[in-house]
Amino acid sequence: MTHVIVLGNEKGGSGKSTAAMHITVALLKSGYRVAAIDLDMRQRSFSRYIENRRAFAATKIVPLVFPETPRIEPSSIDSREEARRAETENFTSTLQTLSECHFLVIDCPGADTHLSRLAHAHADTIVTPLNDSFVDFDLLARMDPDTGALLGPSLYSEMVWNARKRRAMSGVPGGIDWVVMRNRLSATRANNKRAMGERLEELSTRIGFRLARGFGDRVIYRELFPMGLTLLDLGGADAPLRLSTMSHVTARLEIRSLIATLNLPKPDAASGEDDGRAAA
Repeated sequence: MTHVIVLGNEKGGSGKSTAAMHITVALLKSGYRVAAIDLDMRQRSFSRYIENRRAFAATKIVPLVFPETPRIEPSSIDSREEARRAETENFTSTLQTLSECHFLVIDCPGADTHLSRLAHAHADTIVTPLNDSFVDFDLLARMDPDTGALLGPSLYSEMVWNARKRRAMSGVPGGIDWVVMRNRLSATRANNKRAMGERLEELSTRIGFRLARGFGDRVIYRELFPMGLTLLDLGGADAPLRLSTMSHVTARLEIRSLIATLNLPKPDAASGEDDGRAAA
Protein backbone atom coordinates (compact mmCIF):
# COMPACT_ATOMS: atom_id res chain seq x y z
CA MET A 1 0.00 0.00 0.00
CA THR A 2 1.11 3.54 -0.73
CA HIS A 3 2.39 5.34 2.36
CA VAL A 4 1.02 8.91 2.35
CA ILE A 5 3.24 11.66 3.79
CA VAL A 6 1.51 15.01 4.26
CA LEU A 7 3.41 18.25 4.83
CA GLY A 8 0.98 20.49 6.69
CA ASN A 9 0.84 23.71 8.64
CA GLU A 10 -1.79 26.44 8.36
CA LYS A 11 0.87 29.14 8.22
CA GLY A 12 2.87 30.07 5.15
CA GLY A 13 6.64 30.36 5.14
CA SER A 14 7.32 27.45 7.47
CA GLY A 15 9.40 25.50 4.93
CA LYS A 16 6.83 22.88 3.88
CA SER A 17 7.80 22.84 0.19
CA THR A 18 11.53 22.64 0.92
CA ALA A 19 10.96 19.75 3.32
CA ALA A 20 8.59 18.04 0.87
CA MET A 21 11.16 18.21 -1.93
CA HIS A 22 14.02 16.88 0.19
CA ILE A 23 11.89 14.02 1.54
CA THR A 24 10.78 13.17 -2.02
CA VAL A 25 14.33 13.09 -3.40
CA ALA A 26 15.60 11.11 -0.40
CA LEU A 27 12.99 8.41 -1.06
CA LEU A 28 13.64 8.41 -4.81
CA LYS A 29 17.37 7.99 -4.21
CA SER A 30 16.56 5.02 -1.99
CA GLY A 31 14.99 3.33 -5.02
CA TYR A 32 11.33 3.84 -4.16
CA ARG A 33 8.56 4.81 -6.55
CA VAL A 34 7.33 8.19 -5.33
CA ALA A 35 4.47 10.49 -6.34
CA ALA A 36 4.24 14.17 -5.40
CA ILE A 37 1.09 16.30 -5.19
CA ASP A 38 0.97 20.06 -4.63
CA LEU A 39 -2.30 21.23 -3.06
CA ASP A 40 -1.22 24.86 -2.74
CA MET A 41 -3.21 26.07 -5.75
CA ARG A 42 -1.99 29.66 -5.53
CA GLN A 43 1.75 29.57 -4.85
CA ARG A 44 2.52 26.01 -6.09
CA SER A 45 6.05 26.21 -4.66
CA PHE A 46 6.39 22.42 -4.63
CA SER A 47 5.32 22.20 -8.27
CA ARG A 48 7.67 25.01 -9.25
CA TYR A 49 10.52 23.24 -7.44
CA ILE A 50 9.96 20.09 -9.53
CA GLU A 51 9.56 22.12 -12.75
CA ASN A 52 12.87 23.86 -12.03
CA ARG A 53 14.45 20.45 -11.52
CA ARG A 54 13.23 19.18 -14.89
CA ALA A 55 14.48 22.33 -16.62
CA PHE A 56 17.90 22.04 -14.96
CA ALA A 57 18.23 18.37 -15.94
CA ALA A 58 17.30 19.14 -19.56
CA THR A 59 19.57 22.19 -19.86
CA LYS A 60 22.62 20.74 -18.12
CA ILE A 61 21.99 17.20 -19.43
CA VAL A 62 22.41 15.63 -16.02
CA PRO A 63 20.57 12.53 -14.71
CA LEU A 64 18.23 13.39 -11.86
CA VAL A 65 15.45 11.40 -10.20
CA PHE A 66 11.85 12.58 -10.51
CA PRO A 67 8.55 11.66 -8.84
CA GLU A 68 5.25 11.11 -10.59
CA THR A 69 3.34 14.40 -10.49
CA PRO A 70 -0.45 14.01 -10.75
CA ARG A 71 -2.33 17.27 -10.46
CA ILE A 72 -5.47 17.85 -8.41
CA GLU A 73 -7.48 20.98 -9.14
CA PRO A 74 -10.04 22.64 -6.85
CA SER A 75 -13.64 22.42 -7.95
CA SER A 76 -15.19 25.48 -9.64
CA ILE A 77 -18.77 24.44 -8.80
CA ASP A 78 -20.70 27.26 -7.11
CA SER A 79 -22.43 25.00 -4.59
CA ARG A 80 -20.10 24.48 -1.65
CA GLU A 81 -21.48 21.03 -0.89
CA GLU A 82 -21.24 19.92 -4.52
CA ALA A 83 -17.74 21.36 -4.84
CA ARG A 84 -16.56 19.42 -1.80
CA ARG A 85 -18.12 16.23 -3.14
CA ALA A 86 -16.38 16.72 -6.50
CA GLU A 87 -13.03 17.43 -4.82
CA THR A 88 -13.40 14.33 -2.65
CA GLU A 89 -14.09 12.14 -5.68
CA ASN A 90 -11.18 13.68 -7.59
CA PHE A 91 -8.81 13.25 -4.66
CA THR A 92 -9.70 9.62 -3.91
CA SER A 93 -9.66 8.59 -7.58
CA THR A 94 -6.21 10.15 -7.99
CA LEU A 95 -4.93 8.20 -4.98
CA GLN A 96 -6.23 4.99 -6.53
CA THR A 97 -4.15 5.60 -9.68
CA LEU A 98 -1.01 5.78 -7.49
CA SER A 99 -1.38 2.34 -5.94
CA GLU A 100 1.90 1.19 -7.51
CA CYS A 101 3.87 3.93 -5.75
CA HIS A 102 5.58 3.16 -2.46
CA PHE A 103 5.18 6.73 -1.19
CA LEU A 104 3.03 9.76 -1.91
CA VAL A 105 4.25 13.15 -0.68
CA ILE A 106 1.57 15.87 -0.45
CA ASP A 107 2.40 19.52 0.15
CA CYS A 108 -0.57 21.37 1.68
CA PRO A 109 -1.26 25.13 1.56
CA GLY A 110 -0.84 27.42 4.53
CA ALA A 111 -4.62 27.64 4.81
CA ASP A 112 -7.62 25.58 5.85
CA THR A 113 -9.08 24.05 2.67
CA HIS A 114 -11.23 21.00 1.97
CA LEU A 115 -8.45 19.35 -0.05
CA SER A 116 -5.99 19.94 2.78
CA ARG A 117 -8.36 18.29 5.25
CA LEU A 118 -8.78 15.35 2.87
CA ALA A 119 -5.02 14.96 2.62
CA HIS A 120 -4.62 14.96 6.40
CA ALA A 121 -7.39 12.37 6.78
CA HIS A 122 -5.60 10.07 4.29
CA ALA A 123 -2.15 10.59 5.82
CA ASP A 124 -0.04 7.86 7.32
CA THR A 125 2.60 10.39 8.37
CA ILE A 126 2.02 14.11 8.95
CA VAL A 127 5.09 16.34 8.99
CA THR A 128 4.57 19.85 10.36
CA PRO A 129 7.51 22.21 9.81
CA LEU A 130 7.48 24.87 12.50
CA ASN A 131 9.65 27.98 12.57
CA ASP A 132 11.29 28.48 15.94
CA SER A 133 8.86 31.22 16.88
CA PHE A 134 5.92 31.50 19.25
CA VAL A 135 3.97 33.04 16.34
CA ASP A 136 4.09 29.61 14.68
CA PHE A 137 3.61 27.82 18.00
CA ASP A 138 0.22 29.55 18.36
CA LEU A 139 -1.17 27.35 15.57
CA LEU A 140 -0.51 24.30 17.74
CA ALA A 141 -1.56 25.56 21.15
CA ARG A 142 -2.89 28.55 23.05
CA MET A 143 -0.59 29.83 25.76
CA ASP A 144 -1.15 32.06 28.78
CA PRO A 145 0.70 35.32 28.00
CA ASP A 146 1.58 35.91 31.64
CA THR A 147 2.63 32.48 32.89
CA GLY A 148 3.47 30.71 29.62
CA ALA A 149 1.23 27.80 30.65
CA LEU A 150 -0.43 25.79 27.91
CA LEU A 151 -4.16 26.46 27.78
CA GLY A 152 -5.18 23.96 25.11
CA PRO A 153 -4.82 22.93 21.46
CA SER A 154 -5.22 25.53 18.75
CA LEU A 155 -6.46 25.56 15.14
CA TYR A 156 -4.07 23.21 13.40
CA SER A 157 -3.85 20.73 16.28
CA GLU A 158 -7.63 20.43 16.24
CA MET A 159 -7.57 19.69 12.51
CA VAL A 160 -5.03 16.90 13.02
CA TRP A 161 -7.14 15.55 15.89
CA ASN A 162 -10.20 15.44 13.63
CA ALA A 163 -8.15 13.72 10.90
CA ARG A 164 -7.09 11.08 13.40
CA LYS A 165 -10.70 10.53 14.44
CA ARG A 166 -11.80 10.14 10.81
CA ARG A 167 -8.97 7.70 10.22
CA ALA A 168 -9.98 5.62 13.25
CA MET A 169 -13.65 5.61 12.21
CA SER A 170 -12.80 4.58 8.64
CA GLY A 171 -11.50 1.21 9.76
CA VAL A 172 -8.18 1.65 7.94
CA PRO A 173 -5.52 -0.18 9.97
CA GLY A 174 -2.85 1.90 11.64
CA GLY A 175 -3.00 5.43 12.98
CA ILE A 176 -1.49 8.72 11.85
CA ASP A 177 2.07 9.39 12.97
CA TRP A 178 2.46 13.14 13.55
CA VAL A 179 5.95 14.65 13.49
CA VAL A 180 6.62 18.31 14.28
CA MET A 181 9.97 19.47 12.93
CA ARG A 182 11.58 22.57 14.39
CA ASN A 183 12.72 24.54 11.37
CA ARG A 184 15.19 27.36 10.76
CA LEU A 185 16.93 26.76 14.05
CA SER A 186 19.66 29.26 14.89
CA ALA A 187 23.10 28.01 15.82
CA THR A 188 23.25 30.25 18.90
CA ARG A 189 21.84 29.55 22.33
CA ALA A 190 18.90 31.87 22.99
CA ASN A 191 16.15 32.15 25.57
CA ASN A 192 13.48 31.90 22.86
CA LYS A 193 15.04 28.71 21.48
CA ARG A 194 15.16 27.12 24.92
CA ALA A 195 11.60 28.23 25.81
CA MET A 196 10.25 26.88 22.50
CA GLY A 197 11.91 23.56 23.16
CA GLU A 198 10.39 23.28 26.62
CA ARG A 199 6.87 24.17 25.44
CA LEU A 200 7.04 21.78 22.47
CA GLU A 201 8.23 18.92 24.68
CA GLU A 202 5.32 19.52 27.06
CA LEU A 203 2.81 19.86 24.22
CA SER A 204 4.03 16.73 22.43
CA THR A 205 2.98 14.54 25.35
CA ARG A 206 -0.40 16.26 25.66
CA ILE A 207 -1.61 16.11 22.05
CA GLY A 208 0.49 13.28 20.70
CA PHE A 209 3.23 14.19 18.26
CA ARG A 210 6.91 13.39 17.92
CA LEU A 211 9.58 16.07 17.69
CA ALA A 212 12.23 16.18 14.97
CA ARG A 213 15.06 18.56 14.37
CA GLY A 214 14.46 20.26 11.05
CA PHE A 215 16.67 22.43 8.88
CA GLY A 216 18.94 25.20 10.03
CA ASP A 217 18.53 28.75 8.78
CA ARG A 218 20.89 28.31 5.81
CA VAL A 219 21.04 30.27 2.57
CA ILE A 220 21.83 27.07 0.61
CA TYR A 221 18.21 25.89 0.85
CA ARG A 222 17.01 29.05 -0.93
CA GLU A 223 19.85 28.98 -3.47
CA LEU A 224 18.99 25.47 -4.68
CA PHE A 225 15.33 26.23 -5.46
CA PRO A 226 15.88 27.90 -8.89
CA MET A 227 17.81 24.81 -10.04
CA GLY A 228 15.35 22.37 -8.51
CA LEU A 229 18.16 20.67 -6.64
CA THR A 230 18.35 19.36 -3.09
CA LEU A 231 21.31 18.89 -0.83
CA LEU A 232 21.10 15.17 -1.56
CA ASP A 233 21.94 15.92 -5.21
CA LEU A 234 25.27 17.50 -4.21
CA GLY A 235 28.54 15.71 -3.65
CA GLY A 236 30.06 12.77 -5.45
CA ALA A 237 31.90 12.54 -8.75
CA ASP A 238 28.73 12.60 -10.90
CA ALA A 239 26.85 15.26 -8.92
CA PRO A 240 25.70 18.36 -10.85
CA LEU A 241 27.17 20.53 -8.08
CA ARG A 242 29.69 19.86 -5.35
CA LEU A 243 29.38 20.41 -1.62
CA SER A 244 31.50 23.52 -1.19
CA THR A 245 31.58 24.17 2.57
CA MET A 246 31.32 22.34 5.86
CA SER A 247 28.01 24.16 6.37
CA HIS A 248 26.66 22.37 3.29
CA VAL A 249 27.88 19.03 4.60
CA THR A 250 26.18 19.72 7.94
CA ALA A 251 22.98 20.70 6.15
CA ARG A 252 23.01 17.41 4.25
CA LEU A 253 23.28 15.57 7.55
CA GLU A 254 20.18 17.46 8.71
CA ILE A 255 18.22 15.92 5.83
CA ARG A 256 19.40 12.41 6.60
CA SER A 257 18.62 12.91 10.29
CA LEU A 258 15.07 14.00 9.46
CA ILE A 259 14.44 10.99 7.21
CA ALA A 260 15.73 8.67 9.92
CA THR A 261 13.49 10.33 12.53
CA LEU A 262 10.40 9.88 10.34
CA ASN A 263 10.95 6.11 10.63
CA LEU A 264 9.13 5.40 7.37
CA PRO A 265 8.36 1.85 6.22
CA LYS A 266 10.89 0.16 3.95
CA PRO A 267 9.11 -1.64 1.08
CA ASP A 268 11.00 -4.63 -0.29
CA ALA A 269 10.91 -3.33 -3.87
CA ALA A 270 13.48 -0.58 -3.22
CA SER A 271 16.90 -1.13 -4.77
CA GLY A 272 18.35 2.35 -5.10
CA GLU A 273 21.66 3.96 -4.46
CA ASP A 274 21.14 4.07 -0.70
CA ASP A 275 20.88 0.27 -0.36
CA GLY A 276 17.06 0.35 -0.35
CA ARG A 277 16.69 2.15 2.96
CA ALA A 278 14.06 4.79 3.47
CA ALA A 279 16.15 6.18 6.30
CA ALA A 280 19.07 7.60 4.35
